[in-house]
Amino acid sequence: MAEIKKEDILSYLESATILELNELVKAIEEKFGVTAAAPVAVATAPAEEAEQSGPSTVTVTLTSAGQGKVAVIKLVRELTGAGLMDAKKMVDNVPATIKENVSPEEGAELKKKFEEAGATVEVK
Repeated sequence: MAEIKKEDILSYLESATILELNELVKAIEEKFGVTAAAPVAVATAPAEEAEQSGPSTVTVTLTSAGQGKVAVIKLVRELTGAGLMDAKKMVDNVPATIKENVSPEEGAELKKKFEEAGATVEVK
């Protein structure tokens, strides 16, 4: 078996798409039983501070597919598990709710993914 060099791995990472990198991370997580999520510091706060910090859940709504409509449809399918026709209907009939009652952190991640695909997303 040929030896894989660090330069080969870095070269692959530079040329891979976001979706390919996402699949690679998932495969590594499954293979080695680890998670790529950053550790979250848990702090206990009074109830008043928790209410002032913002909503505990948000809704992610697609407001525009932009120029990369095909990429957005693929992303909707990946994130929602919807079929091709359902995902296309969601993208064609904006504004469309992509996910409801998700954490603000997950909402921000979803927004970032959609913006990378060229779409406009509202998180509220």
